[in-house]
Amino acid sequence: MPTTQPDLVRAYLLDLQDRICDALATEDGSTTFKEDAWERNEGGGGRSRVMEGGKVFEKAGINFSDVHGKGLPPSATAARPHLAGASFRAMGVSLVVHPRNPNVPTTHMNVRFFFAEPENGEPIWWFGGGFDLTPYYGEIEDAIHWHKTAQAACAPFGDDHYAKFKKVCDEYFFLPHRNEARGIGGIFFDDYNEGGFEQAFAFMQSIGNHFVPAYQPIVARRKDSEYTEAQRQFQLYRRGRYVEFNLVYDRGTLFGLQSNGRTESILMSLPPLVRWDYDWQPEPNSKEAELYDRFLKPQDWVNYSEV
Repeated sequence: MPTTQPDLVRAYLLDLQDRICDALATEDGSTTFKEDAWERNEGGGGRSRVMEGGKVFEKAGINFSDVHGKGLPPSATAARPHLAGASFRAMGVSLVVHPRNPNVPTTHMNVRFFFAEPENGEPIWWFGGGFDLTPYYGEIEDAIHWHKTAQAACAPFGDDHYAKFKKVCDEYFFLPHRNEARGIGGIFFDDYNEGGFEQAFAFMQSIGNHFVPAYQPIVARRKDSEYTEAQRQFQLYRRGRYVEFNLVYDRGTLFGLQSNGRTESILMSLPPLVRWDYDWQPEPNSKEAELYDRFLKPQDWVNYSEV
């Protein structure tokens, strides 16, 4: 692969990080991001940006990383044993946003590029990423908007892309030990190299570029709505599911820790406050029960109808 191609991806990712930070800072209106540049002993580094204690966002982390080295961690070679010992370069933008108001959903997005050169074999590369939404108090309007924006991001690249990658997202962001979804999903793809570099890169860019149009209108619509202390406590309880997924199942977290990445940047996805309650159950017919009964089950949100 020409050396200019990873450089093109790097330039796009840095610009994407800038644009997302600008959009979230504008929506918050009170707090800006703290920037932290870091280097990795084995090669490469990154640029982490974190907002804490904002008016709208209790914590938001948007991380850029570009790391390289030789010898991939187990999380990367478990399904690809032929890459053991390969030299690699991995770069991406990853973010998690934890709003203060429980009526505003938490969200996660990442887009990434991976390039490896096995000791015996041709170089391989792929793109991956996606975005998903984790509401505490579900709103049908928001879920439809989120998924229609995801569908629009996929539409130019194949009629099957949205349905295929929505299914992957529903299956991936699932907690088997709880037997429940993390949220309402979105899209998630990996090992993507369809149509060659230019086409695959364009798809990754479309996903990245559609994140702000998917999320910002939901934040604007919900951020000033009133909420009770009981709703706040439910938000903290549900954040526990987020922590459980990220520490037990998330492949990005495992890759970062196993490749000796910067721990603070890897764990910036965790919320500042969280709680666990023993065997908690929602009241029947409550908004909390509706989250479990309607929003934490896979739905065809693009064509959703309550009838």
